[in-house]
Formats: sequence, C-alpha cells, structure tokens
Amino acid sequence: MAGLAACVVMMSIVSTASYLMQDFKTGYLTLSSAKSMFVSQLVGTAMGCVIAPLTLWLFWTAFEVGSPDGLPKHCLALCYGFFVAALVVNLLKDLTPKTISQFIPIPMAMALSFYLGAYLAIDMFVGTIILFIWERINRKNAENYAGAVASGLMCGEGI
Repeated sequence: MAGLAACVVMMSIVSTASYLMQDFKTGYLTLSSAKSMFVSQLVGTAMGCVIAPLTLWLFWTAFEVGSPDGLPKHCLALCYGFFVAALVVNLLKDLTPKTISQFIPIPMAMALSFYLGAYLAIDMFVGTIILFIWERINRKNAENYAGAVASGLMCGEGI
C-alpha cells in the first residue's frame, strides 16, 4: 500500500512538473519573463487553495454526501429526459438545412462541462473574468500575455 501511495504522489508531482514545463514553453514563445510565469503559478495556487475548499464545502452542505437519499428524487427521470433531448437535438441538427442547423448547439459540446466537472468550469469562469477586466485596463498587454498568464494560473491551481 505504501508503494502504491508513493507511486500516486510521484505521478502527481511528475504531471505537475510536466504542465509547468509546458507553461514555461508557452511563456518563452510569447516572450514572457520566467518571473511573471512564476508569479502566475503562485497566484493560481493561491486561487486553488481558496476556490477548491469553498466548492467542496458548497457540495458538502447542499447534499447528503454518501447517503442513498442524498441524490435528487427525480435524478434518473432527469437523466432519461436529457438523453432523449440530446438525441432529438442531434437529429434536428442532422436533418435541418445548413442555414438553420448552424444555430443549433451540439449536445456533446454542452455535455463536456458536466463530464469534466466543476473544477474546470470554475477555473474557466474566474479566468474569463480576469481576462475581461484586463482587456478593459490594457488591451494590448492582455492580447500579448493572456496565454502565458492563463497557463500559469491553471498549472498553479493544479499544484
């Protein structure tokens, strides 16, 4: 068991180091300084230390975690309904003319946010708010460095 636990910890460390190196490559390609990348990593880590526990607390208090009665009463019926709705939307997208089907959303693309979980959606939301404010303050810097800062924040939050 100790060896398995050590393996999981090492895999997590190596994965984080891999993401960090990828972020430094992005920073190099966008002519960002290593110092700014490191500060972005620190800010992302700090955000993760605040956002992740708050999200856990929200789910812990909203539902009875571990209890069979902790799920919504009509959970299975909702799953069936959304499955049928996804099939109908896909059929509509495939059977309607191109001029109309371009405005019909793809259910699989909408389902990705549910499959990946809340952590990615929360990170994306916070990052979008930061970018929105940054573009209002200094549009040129936001366009030049948004990729490097975003990758630093995401990797830092993962640490």
